[in-house]
Amino acid sequence: MGVRQAVAAMAVMLAGACLAGEVAVTNVRASQHTGSKLVDIFYDVASGDSDRLTVSAAIMTNGVVVPDSCLIGDVGAGVRPGAGKRIVWNAGPDWNGPRSGSVRVSIVADDGRVLSTGDYLVIDLSGGASAGSYPVTYLGGVPVGGWTDTYKTAKLVLRKIPAGTFTMGSPTEERERDHDEAQHAVTLTKPFFIGVFEVTQRQWELVMGNRPSFFNNAEYYAARPVEQVSYYDIRENPDNSAISPHWPQSAQVHADSFIGRLRAKTGLTALDLPTESQWEYACRAGTETALNSGKNLTSTEQDANVAEVGRYWYNGGSGYSQGCAPTAGTAIAGSYLPNAWGLYDMHGNAWEWCLDWYGTYPGAAIDPMGPVAGSVRMLRGGSWIINARFCRSANRSYYYWPDYRHFLVGFRAAMTLP
Repeated sequence: MGVRQAVAAMAVMLAGACLAGEVAVTNVRASQHTGSKLVDIFYDVASGDSDRLTVSAAIMTNGVVVPDSCLIGDVGAGVRPGAGKRIVWNAGPDWNGPRSGSVRVSIVADDGRVLSTGDYLVIDLSGGASAGSYPVTYLGGVPVGGWTDTYKTAKLVLRKIPAGTFTMGSPTEERERDHDEAQHAVTLTKPFFIGVFEVTQRQWELVMGNRPSFFNNAEYYAARPVEQVSYYDIRENPDNSAISPHWPQSAQVHADSFIGRLRAKTGLTALDLPTESQWEYACRAGTETALNSGKNLTSTEQDANVAEVGRYWYNGGSGYSQGCAPTAGTAIAGSYLPNAWGLYDMHGNAWEWCLDWYGTYPGAAIDPMGPVAGSVRMLRGGSWIINARFCRSANRSYYYWPDYRHFLVGFRAAMTLP
């Protein structure tokens, strides 16, 4: 059906995030501009306490989210509660030919304490470094057509991970285990979001306005993981510790860091790097084997099981040069098999910064935050330049100071829920 017919048949689905009834989305309605494919979506939102809300909206046809919907107006961070809130949907780019069934609009308002129940959080970075805000939306599932390049470049997508208990570390019989991987029970009492992909070079460029990576060939760079970024570049100011103490004493970040800019432009003040325990829990996705595919290593260096789940030295890492295509060096994000939670590149591609200082595991722990002090920050996951043994779920890298920048080190974003 055409856009006019679809809007006329529009069925509205409300999805208000609320705490004791203090946030409510009501009176959702829509109308199409005469002679155009612009659609006004109106809604009312009430909040007992908050003067600013984060509002997300999704357009669905036949229960499937329309990818890359063009939405502007009272959506994203910084929306004030009130009546007559307006979002404009440019249906032209989304409506490619006839579609059957009805159109549904889902609107979610979040006051910062309670978040959408959607499994995926999507931050639209397309406005670039000069944008005043980055719209935030939530998806109930993987969009039709899968995670296109847009979700690896112009948008940043994070997956919701449930709270739970798991065994961190490696069993004594695991091939190539290290001395600092003692198994212990860890309970994470809060769900959290974590990046479906490592942060890519284009995503970094849109937020920070620069391109720091080694593999920066203009034809290939956008969807490759950003590298040569330090822990300080990502979240902290090393020269301001008296005002803004470092993790774990404080979760504050420097305003000009990647995470600092994301927080300011989304209103999501819990955005950060994952803790080391969150990283391993998300990587494993319920597995207890060396790899999150449910398989173990069969070799120390070259291993077919590792080649299935990530870029490492023996499936494309070697033969690199600064201008090389992604067949060498780093791979395009999402080039290998995901784990059971749909997370890609947890093994290989780029080492990933975690929040924690390096230290000995404390034994059974609840929501561990790492040692109170240290000299090196944790890296996890292995990289394109190393052997199979370093790509194991339990492997820990502890060689690098927070100001370290190298073409094998990147990161993925995370956000712990209340």
